[in-house]
Amino acid sequence: MRMPRLMEDGGLFFITLLLCFSPAIIHAQCEKTKPEFPAIAQQLVREGTFAARLHSALGLGTAKDEIEAESRLGEAGIVPRNGWIADYPVTPDIIGELYETLRNAAKSGRIRINIDEALTSFNNVSDFFGLPVKPRTMDKNGKTLPADAERYPNPEAINNYYSTVGPPVVTYYVPPSDYYRMYCWIPYPFWWNEFQFPGFFILNNFHRTIFVNDRAEFVSNHFKDFRSRRVYRIKPKARFNGKTFAGIGVSDKRGFIDIGVRGSGKSIFNGSRVWQDTDVISVKPPN
Repeated sequence: MRMPRLMEDGGLFFITLLLCFSPAIIHAQCEKTKPEFPAIAQQLVREGTFAARLHSALGLGTAKDEIEAESRLGEAGIVPRNGWIADYPVTPDIIGELYETLRNAAKSGRIRINIDEALTSFNNVSDFFGLPVKPRTMDKNGKTLPADAERYPNPEAINNYYSTVGPPVVTYYVPPSDYYRMYCWIPYPFWWNEFQFPGFFILNNFHRTIFVNDRAEFVSNHFKDFRSRRVYRIKPKARFNGKTFAGIGVSDKRGFIDIGVRGSGKSIFNGSRVWQDTDVISVKPPN
């Protein structure tokens, strides 16, 4: 049976209208799902906090505290290149170092789960802390930079952040010129979700309060030996090059700085962080 002419015309009109608006609809859907660049300030997570959750995620048993979690991870060979230092922030290069040692631990049977399970657990921990960071060589080989990766935060927005909030401890974007000398550049290439970066910037000196589950904690590159009242500083550039103090889990301490304190990796760099006001290192922009 032939459809009435009005229905035919109406159907053709509807199809034509749909075809006309389809590109706009598809474009709008793409705009909604387009990934966003990371914030100006990287999320701050202590190595100790990260270690405790990773230890649990890998099914390595129950640890009474983060030092025990770091020790067990170190025994399995899952450790940053300079060992676990509880109050140091997790940066992209540290994630990359942990990723490689975790893969090796699973491959060699030092942990009971296979490589895929181990890396999935690791990625879940990273994502939980708001650090969807992956080494560039992980699973993105040959992938070209997304077209919209040329979109860069407005310099005015970056300047406003520094002047109102203050200099971030870790950032993936070039700091304003007035703050530039406060930072060091770490040339470690990585992916953050769908965007790649050639490295990141980190303050040369920092002692910052963060809150985890309404509890105040610190990220710091300054550590005090309360017996001698000496303060030791981990230089981020030296840490990246493997020439700094050894934390928990380092099997071979050759090449690391020896401060002459037995068990310093645990007693100083993973000990109690009770700082007086005079110990807090304030970071101010240069004059």
